[in-house]
Amino acid sequence: MDGVNPRFDFTDPVPPVGELGRVHLVAIGGAGMSAVARLLLARGVPVTGSDAADGPTLQALRDAGAERVDVGHDAAHVEAADTLVISSAVREENVEVAAARAAGSRVLHRSQALASLMSDDQRVAVAGANGKTTTTAMLVVGLVAAGADPSYAAGAEIAQLGTNAAVGGGAPFVVEADESDGSFLAYRPHVAVVTNVQPDHLDFYGTEANVVAAYRQFADSVVDGGLLVACHDDPGSRALADRARESGRLVLTYGYDEGADLRVLATEPDGLGTHSTLVRDGTELSLDLLVPGAHNVLDACGAYLAAVDGCGAEPGAVLAGLAGFTGARRRFEVRGEADGVTVVDDYAHNAPKVAALVSTAAAIVRRSGGGALHVVFQPHLYSRTRDFAGAFAAALAPADHVILLDVYGAREEPMEGVGSHLVGDPLRDLPGERTVVVGPSPQEAVALVAAAARPGDLVLTVGAGDVTRLGPLLLEALAARTAGGTP
Repeated sequence: MDGVNPRFDFTDPVPPVGELGRVHLVAIGGAGMSAVARLLLARGVPVTGSDAADGPTLQALRDAGAERVDVGHDAAHVEAADTLVISSAVREENVEVAAARAAGSRVLHRSQALASLMSDDQRVAVAGANGKTTTTAMLVVGLVAAGADPSYAAGAEIAQLGTNAAVGGGAPFVVEADESDGSFLAYRPHVAVVTNVQPDHLDFYGTEANVVAAYRQFADSVVDGGLLVACHDDPGSRALADRARESGRLVLTYGYDEGADLRVLATEPDGLGTHSTLVRDGTELSLDLLVPGAHNVLDACGAYLAAVDGCGAEPGAVLAGLAGFTGARRRFEVRGEADGVTVVDDYAHNAPKVAALVSTAAAIVRRSGGGALHVVFQPHLYSRTRDFAGAFAAALAPADHVILLDVYGAREEPMEGVGSHLVGDPLRDLPGERTVVVGPSPQEAVALVAAAARPGDLVLTVGAGDVTRLGPLLLEALAARTAGGTP
């Protein structure tokens, strides 16, 4: 709980991809691990893997050329491996990890394997507590629109490209850099984007001061002559930018605030998207987006600076690419409409993300004629729920109807006295009128929403856990009303 990963030194250099030999990935079916597997296969590296359960991702990796992908973990799976790749979620007690350690095989963290893949490419890393997946996706789409053929690894599927990872025909190589376990220090980028510096993952960092220190290390890891792009509106990233400038680094900032190098002068809603006027060095630019909210405008500005100033892309082409950006999976992803009710799914799982999402959605329903906003929120991690319960309550306050599922523990064991009621109790006490339901089962939550939602309403399913499964079930229940069935 001090921000130091005891298992890996992410400041150590990594071997080039050609020296990895046969690579085995534990928990290969996860979003991040499967992305690394796809990139390794595209580079011609022999790949095997294992996961606790079978599924479409495992079959897709078999189809892509993985030599073997097993269901279940067994020491025999790693006998022929030269390199083992794991995430922080895979414990040392895992039989495959233990066997690799005993055999003296190389064991790399997922981020170190990505850094190995990036090798001599122009390395671009996008970090931040909020917005890094969308910024990464926007950056890749902008570069492609400008004629580049980047390699990339994002935290979610990019809608236009149909994947979250690919090997391109040349520089740059764009990665979403995860700060949750300190692994964003592995990349040594030529271009770094920091969307914000905010307290999160305190189960690893312990204190906000340790979070800030880690981001300083990340900024310091930018290679000499490289570029740091930072959000001017966020106090943490602005302080990071000021410190980097003082040390002689090249820094560009973006935001609505005066003083930003790329400043947003105004943003107006345009359907589900926005139209914004930007100014850079006295020249006005137009930014049109299909995705809603000021937070997405900021993410687009960060992507623009990284693409244009960091990677040399043509400005007009990047803006055109951003205008066609249709989103990343589970980032305000419209799952469908039934009986006049729209269902949107989102991965937001910390309080600032939830606040940006809910306030944006509330503004949309108010503009569209006074419909109601329903939010089904699944808190993620007991420690995060305990530490930020009041902030989550404030973030959910603009909604008309809030359903709080039980906490999704993920890597954590339950904590005594910690549950979704810690969010629900202060939410009920906040000003305004809303209904709050705490602790229903997923099936009960679906029934509650189907009974309450009316044409013109918007429903959000929110969280980093399995709440995403409710979207199709909600649409089925809403459609059943039209068909005369029972929701």
